[in-house]
Amino acid sequence: MSATLPRATRFPALATLRAWRPQCTTETLILLTSVFFALACNGLFWHSAMATHPGSVRFALSLLLFLVGTHSLLMGLLVWRWNAKVVISVLLIGTALAAHYMSSYHIYLDADMLRNVLATDHKESGELITPTLILPLLLLAFAPMLLLWRVQLRRRTLGSALLWRLGFLLLSALIAFGGAMLSFQEMSSLMRNQREVRYLATPGNVLLGLPKALRGDNPIQRAPKLPIGMDAKATPRAPGGRPRLLVIVMGETARAQNWGLNGYARQTTPELAQAGVINFPDMHSCGTSTEVSLPCLFSPYGRHDYDETKIRAHQSLLHVLDHAGISTVWRDNQSGCKGVCEGLEMQALDDARHPTLCANGRCMDEILIDDLATQVRARPGDRVVVLHQLGNHGPSYFERYPARFRRFTPTCDTPDLGKCSREQITNSYDNALLYTDHLLSRTIGTLKGMDDYDTAMIYLSDHGESLGEKGLYLHGVPYAIAPQEQTRVPMTMWFSPSFAANRGLNLACVRQRAGKYTDHDNLFPSVLGLMQVKTSVYERDRDLFAGCEV
Repeated sequence: MSATLPRATRFPALATLRAWRPQCTTETLILLTSVFFALACNGLFWHSAMATHPGSVRFALSLLLFLVGTHSLLMGLLVWRWNAKVVISVLLIGTALAAHYMSSYHIYLDADMLRNVLATDHKESGELITPTLILPLLLLAFAPMLLLWRVQLRRRTLGSALLWRLGFLLLSALIAFGGAMLSFQEMSSLMRNQREVRYLATPGNVLLGLPKALRGDNPIQRAPKLPIGMDAKATPRAPGGRPRLLVIVMGETARAQNWGLNGYARQTTPELAQAGVINFPDMHSCGTSTEVSLPCLFSPYGRHDYDETKIRAHQSLLHVLDHAGISTVWRDNQSGCKGVCEGLEMQALDDARHPTLCANGRCMDEILIDDLATQVRARPGDRVVVLHQLGNHGPSYFERYPARFRRFTPTCDTPDLGKCSREQITNSYDNALLYTDHLLSRTIGTLKGMDDYDTAMIYLSDHGESLGEKGLYLHGVPYAIAPQEQTRVPMTMWFSPSFAANRGLNLACVRQRAGKYTDHDNLFPSVLGLMQVKTSVYERDRDLFAGCEV
């Protein structure tokens, strides 16, 4: 008999839920959503901010009012009755993801980090989708969305809606201002001494940082790169001299602290230690992410004259070499050259097919030197080749090296670093460095075999990595507060005897210079000097080889 009853009769709770359709104004919905964001999605913000004044109820109330008022003000400009449910649903999902990754890796969502997120390809993003995402998405996004879509928003006339919205924006501003004034001394101290905390307040960090991250990255609006070094001329070689080949290996996420040649407790560079290379132990990066560092280190402006807009708008070192008649090629096993090689030859190898080096849509970095000699000889004359590694890109360090390089154990064999100990994470990271050491050694071997060229190699990493120090993982912390684990990187060079002799390099002098402070700003002029390119954008005082010529 009961089987024939209507479903609503058999499940009264379901009937109640279906009948539950609360009504509210759009402004009330925005305010409630702001309170939810402040209390449920900002754990890292509360932990970091309250650590400055532990136990202060007044300071906590001040922060709460400021968060609610600020988010209400931002959403009050974006959310209207006609788009409220869609926009807030997107914000709930985005905020849940932001809260999860900020909490898991202690990352700061500034404009640079958001640009990294936007530039992440499907392979990298796939590695970050783990089962630990399920609970945050259920609790912080999907459950609130179920409630959101049951709400009925009250209608108003256009004039009435605009007046109410103006009043709401004013009230939101007053709430934020009142929160700041309630504990003014503590709030001003926080903003003055720990300004980076603002990048932990979500979704405000996303709403404010996204426009800046998107600026200039629209392919439709992007203008051609402005030329630099159009006057570049290469010094003619002696008659009968061999062409020069410089290979720049662009490392990924290698940090100086774990580089064996720098005195690390483990020997993570055993092959390079036997290769007669010149090591630079005090090398510093231009940024803490690939999106920042690559354009910066190939630019004449660099960190010393840092202007992101200027750097991204102008051509790079590779273009100057091309103007001088030195052909270049960018061979990539990661996510592109970030505009550095725009308009020049670029070979994407991350989707290559190779029976032993490639599997499951990823290739080991040795794919970069597969057929390298043939590619170089395809065009006569001096050449500069950039090999862009996948390197130590996290969090899947265990996938960056073949099984035979699993030397340090136990390893972290999952991209979910929260399931691994710091020892396991470090072991996997160091194994990936061992593989980079092998790649560089093989690159040197390839160059030694090209006796029809004078050959040289420069290896340097784009930025470092945090492996749990201060609770931080991965990279991308704003440069002003970045720990040295993310800004100190390895750099190593090798020169064939013929390259050094014909170029007139005093390698003993270069070794002595290698012990001093060095940074990414040295690359641009040093490569021009090494390849004997004369141009007005060359700065001799930053050239690592200037003064080391025989």
